[in-house]
Amino acid sequence: MLREGDWVLIRHEDKRYLKKITDKGSINVKKDVLRFSEIIGKPEGIRIGNFEVFKPVLEDIILLGFTRKTQIIYPKDAFYIAFKLGISKDSKILEFGTGSGALCAVLSVLAREVHTYEVVEEFYRLARRNMERFGLGKNVKFFNMDFADARIEPRSFDCAFVDVREPTPYLGKLHECLRDGAPVGFLLPTANQVIELLESFGDRFGAVEVMEIIHRNYKTIPERFRPEDMMVAHTAYLIFARKCTPS
Repeated sequence: MLREGDWVLIRHEDKRYLKKITDKGSINVKKDVLRFSEIIGKPEGIRIGNFEVFKPVLEDIILLGFTRKTQIIYPKDAFYIAFKLGISKDSKILEFGTGSGALCAVLSVLAREVHTYEVVEEFYRLARRNMERFGLGKNVKFFNMDFADARIEPRSFDCAFVDVREPTPYLGKLHECLRDGAPVGFLLPTANQVIELLESFGDRFGAVEVMEIIHRNYKTIPERFRPEDMMVAHTAYLIFARKCTPS
């Protein structure tokens, strides 16, 4: 049931809109008008004219609702990252490089607890606002500081993800704060950064993998079924490894 104050996803032809519905609100697309009073109290999935109304999933919230001042980690990468890190409802996760909070939102709905570090105060505040606006992140501890300055107990995290420009200086501390064998992931935009990271792993990290995720949508009109003209192809390199401990 759709209620006043709910966030809803409104589809009109091939366009999507994320709106908070109020009794006096409305949306105008081309020559079509949807008054929110028409949908309050109605079931999710209602179709009125050329409009379809749904409750948003996390992907909708991140792509349409989050304010961005940094390049976000796209859902195509974010959910694979969560899969590779082996996250469960019991996981305690370390993230540094919060940015706008897109990946943090994904991690928080899957894990028991997330600790996220962001050195830039503007991004730290933005990530918190993004999460709070949609009722997310109640299990997230935000830190406005460099991870290098954080005081962390050894072996206190089940996995970690790193999204900073130069991760190499953090590897020693990262190794120390992860449990034995823990998965860790990195996101880097350029090949030379990946090479530098690989050269820095040494014997501290093993089971190393490097990949990128390609995502292609298709047109859903039966008479013209084919790939969409535009696609999100290369966004970044993903690097995954496991903590190794000398015998």
